[in-house]
Amino acid sequence: MGTPIEWLARPVSVAIVLFARAITAVRAIWPESGMQTRRCVYFANHSSHGDFILIWTVLPPRLRRRVRPVAGADYWLKSPLNSFIGRDVFNAVLIERDREARKEDPVTQMTQALDAGSSLILFPEGTRNLTEQPLQPFKSGLFHLAQARPDIDLIPVWIDNLNRVMPKGEFVPIPLICTVTFGEALHIDEAEEKTEFLARAEAALLALAPKRAGD
Repeated sequence: MGTPIEWLARPVSVAIVLFARAITAVRAIWPESGMQTRRCVYFANHSSHGDFILIWTVLPPRLRRRVRPVAGADYWLKSPLNSFIGRDVFNAVLIERDREARKEDPVTQMTQALDAGSSLILFPEGTRNLTEQPLQPFKSGLFHLAQARPDIDLIPVWIDNLNRVMPKGEFVPIPLICTVTFGEALHIDEAEEKTEFLARAEAALLALAPKRAGD
């Protein structure tokens, strides 16, 4: 039957998808191998709180239902509304970013979600990129997750234009077409060092970024 919260979360999730499509006209660009249907980790660039919503939106419902974003607990638990959206609508894996306040290891939280059959959306930069650079250096979480579950497909995903839809400091979205480009799966190589792996993952993600005039 489901709880009242679960019943409320379902129409809210549909409304969020419809709103995201209306504002961004988002479209997915899939690799030659096609849409990933197996359990996986999507790792993406991060410039907006709405980034994972676009990835979530372009996935078909049968995949969307088992995809969980990895997000900061400090943001998604700061109010009852945020908590409802983060926990109940998106079923996010909420990570405590304050190391001293942590009661659970983030990699353990993510591997438990994968082992339970979920896919994950992960932002390896760790925080929103508000710089002029296309990417910030990756944190080590993606490397440790890849080490812990080397069989899991790691899918690079480039989100384009969302930072222009909702610029920093603005509260009203500006309608613009957004794209979500999926790359081919990566896996960590045996004995691959952290620096080498993260550089390879960054390069795979940057390769999906659209080329603009002057680039």
